[in-house]
Amino acid sequence: MVVASPTHQIHSEKLLAIELPTIDLSGERSAVSSLIVKACDEYGFFKVKNHGVPHDIIAKMEKEGFNFFAKPFEEKQKAELAKPFGYGCKNIGFKGDTGEVEYLLLNTNTLSVAERSKTISTDPANFSSAVSAYIEAVRELACELLDLLAEGLWVPDRSVFSRLIRDVDSDSIIRLNHYPPMPMLCQDKDSSPCNQNKVGFGEHSDPQILTILRSNDVGGLQISLNDGAWVPVTPDPATFCVNVGDLLQLSSLAVARQALDWVLDPKRQHQFPSSEHYVNE
Repeated sequence: MVVASPTHQIHSEKLLAIELPTIDLSGERSAVSSLIVKACDEYGFFKVKNHGVPHDIIAKMEKEGFNFFAKPFEEKQKAELAKPFGYGCKNIGFKGDTGEVEYLLLNTNTLSVAERSKTISTDPANFSSAVSAYIEAVRELACELLDLLAEGLWVPDRSVFSRLIRDVDSDSIIRLNHYPPMPMLCQDKDSSPCNQNKVGFGEHSDPQILTILRSNDVGGLQISLNDGAWVPVTPDPATFCVNVGDLLQLSSLAVARQALDWVLDPKRQHQFPSSEHYVNE
C-alpha cells in the first residue's frame, strides 16, 4: 500500500547525482548493523547485496510475473479487480504527478496466494509455488534487516521489530508492478487520462514497516531528501532496495527516516518486474 503525497510540478524538481548506500550483508555483523542505522537515519533508504535470496527463486517469480502481464488486458481482468487484492490498473498521484502502473496485489499468506492463483495463472500450482517461495525468502531477508537495525540501535530485544512480521497474523503483502510503454491501456474510471505525464508511479510514502523492492535493470526510481531534491536510484538486479515506512519511523523513535519516492519512466520502456514486499505488522 502507498500514501500519495501532494507535490509540485515535475519540471520544478531538482535532482542530485549522489550514490545511495549499498550495504554488503556478508560483512562483519556489528559493522553492517551500524551501516543500516546510518542509512536509515540519513536517507530512509538503502540497497543490500549478498542478501541471501537465491537467484532461482527470484527468476521463477519474475517469470510468473512476465507471463501474467504479457496477457491481453481482458485476460488480466479475470484475476479479479483489486479490492484490495487482485489485478489493478491505476493512476496514483496529484496534478503534475499522475502515476501509471498495473499491478498484482497479494496477501503473503500461503493459502491466500494459492486461492488467488486460480484466477491469475493457467498453472496455478506453479504460480503459487513460485510466489510463495519468493515471499518466504524475502520475509527472512526483512527479518534479518530488522534484527540488524535493532542491534545497531542497542535495543535489548533484537527481535522486537522482526517479531511483528513473523507473527501468523501479519498482514504483509506483495505487489508485482508493471510499467508499460505509453500509451497505457487503463480503464480506471476514477482516474485522469493515463498518458497525461511520463510518470510511472506518483510521489508517495509507504506506511508499512519496510518495503523490500526488487527491480530489473531499467531505471526510474527516485527518492526525495529533506531539502526537496530527488536522487535517482541506480538500477542493479543483484541488489534489493529497502525503503523505511511510516511504522518503522515511529517504532524506532524517528531514528529511521521515512522516505518519499516515485517512479519516473522517461524512456517508456517495459519495466518489469518491480516486486514490492510490503512488511506490515
